[in-house]
Amino acid sequence: MSLQLPYAMHLDKDVEVPMRDGARLRANVFRPVAGTGSVPAASASAGDEARFPVIMTLGPYGKDVHLSQFMPEAWEALGRRHPEILAASSCRHLVFETPDPECWAPHGYVVVKVDSRGAGKSPGRLDVNSPAEFRDFHDAIAWAAAQPWSNGKVGLLGISYYAAGQWSIAAQRPPALAAIIPWQGTFDFYRDRTRQGGILASGFLQRWWNRSVLRNQHGNGDTPLLDLVTGERNPGPALLEPAVLEANRADYIGDLRAHPLEDAWYRSRTPDLSAIDIPALVVANWGGLGLHLRGTIEGYRRIASRDKWLKVQPGSYFLTFLHPDSVALQRRFFDRYLKGIDNGWETEPRVEVNIRSMMDGIARTVHDTQWPLSQTRFTRLYLDVARAAALGPDGHAVDEGCGGLQALAPAPARVAYDPAARGLSLSTGPLAEPLTIAGPMKARLWVASASTDMDLFVTLRAFDADGREGMFFSATEPKSPVTQGWLRVSHRKLDPVLSTDAQPCHAHDELQPMEPGRVYAVDVEIWPGSIAVPAGGRLDLIVAGRDFERPEEPGPSKGSGFFYHDDPLDRPPAVFGAEHTLCSGGEQASFLQLPVLP
Repeated sequence: MSLQLPYAMHLDKDVEVPMRDGARLRANVFRPVAGTGSVPAASASAGDEARFPVIMTLGPYGKDVHLSQFMPEAWEALGRRHPEILAASSCRHLVFETPDPECWAPHGYVVVKVDSRGAGKSPGRLDVNSPAEFRDFHDAIAWAAAQPWSNGKVGLLGISYYAAGQWSIAAQRPPALAAIIPWQGTFDFYRDRTRQGGILASGFLQRWWNRSVLRNQHGNGDTPLLDLVTGERNPGPALLEPAVLEANRADYIGDLRAHPLEDAWYRSRTPDLSAIDIPALVVANWGGLGLHLRGTIEGYRRIASRDKWLKVQPGSYFLTFLHPDSVALQRRFFDRYLKGIDNGWETEPRVEVNIRSMMDGIARTVHDTQWPLSQTRFTRLYLDVARAAALGPDGHAVDEGCGGLQALAPAPARVAYDPAARGLSLSTGPLAEPLTIAGPMKARLWVASASTDMDLFVTLRAFDADGREGMFFSATEPKSPVTQGWLRVSHRKLDPVLSTDAQPCHAHDELQPMEPGRVYAVDVEIWPGSIAVPAGGRLDLIVAGRDFERPEEPGPSKGSGFFYHDDPLDRPPAVFGAEHTLCSGGEQASFLQLPVLP
């Protein structure tokens, strides 16, 4: 027998939302109406209903494009890995990275999904991740709060794109915005979204811009995307010529190439987190390498909110968002801060971190009040490059478990490597005791280049006592390593305010070219990671001049998903293809710093 819910759900489709400049965006409004159950009501009058809190999203992917069409692989994985999600609703209104309205409206929430300007049903100039888009979202929140079905309180909920934008909107402090749930979404437009370590994230950006954004540009007649209700071409009804479409959008990739440093253009797209003081439930995912993981956790750490919570999870960032347990958690948070229900939410652990097992499960869960975790012992393992092994064409070290990652500093040594090859591998060898790590990491590396610059790609892997690698399901990669870090050495300058001994933060405000042959000490920020390695297992560190790959993998994903950094305009071979040198020992003691837990 199905559970009877307080309300039925009514859809007001393609509602006009006025902007300050006279433009009108289009929104779908899912309203609770009189009746029981979660099936849509046939008709309803807004004036006859009570007032409810509002949950909003605004973005370019299409409020009317069903998940099964927008990203078929995610839809297939949902049914295969989590049938309980399909059992929670009909999923007929399930749209990529946004909440399922059937899980909210019957519980007394209005869900408003807005097509951003220039996308889907909303005409205008397409300019994603921009101050113009943030202003539109501000206006949409004000509009929603003033509607007859609204109680005047608005919350934001979504993942990835629909989480990242929440930081920028909350920093503007619209009066009606009462709480946010950024679920796996970075705030840092430079360091996380587009230029990890200063290196252009071309693999993701090109794919995302062309597949996720451009095919849903308003007026695009070549799109395969259809409206899930009408079956008509989604970004319509107007048809625009290709030249008009191009003129009606920002040159996203060109703009990123034109701004290699964090200048005013970038700063206008990264919010001031100190301006955010509303309640926030922040959920990060260990699988967010290459895009969201670092910035989601940093967003939690740096906002000024007194009422803030952090949860760090394993698994698929998208599927965990929709899981019934997660929806219940989201609803309990919004019940407290949008409905004012005294439900004991404040007793929820301020920080909850799931530590991954070697089999991509949860080894244990840690509750704390801070990040990094209070019991962390930052521990250095020194590199001995004399014992490093070059990775062969198949991605394996010539001598697996070769050593070179140790508690004591070694004698001075240096080794040269080809940045076009797969890099150098250093290992702890078999561990005498179990090792648990969870938190931010860094590598202090002493390096030289035969040219004026070099890119460093650092990868941490874990193996059990039988030599099997621990591999983890992530956003775009089914076999992710433990964690990764990136740095362009000409960007080695640190931000003196934001950097700590546990976590370096690079300024990215000037280029400091290398003198060929000269050795430089650089701190590489390695993104947070977690793993419980059993006794007899080992850690391996790879230092390379290119993205991490397992060449033997048959599919398109070979270890880094599509988060590649291979734009020849950003990485000209004449500069970044020259021989690299890694040093260790003596006054050039390279080390890996790990967040070890007891």
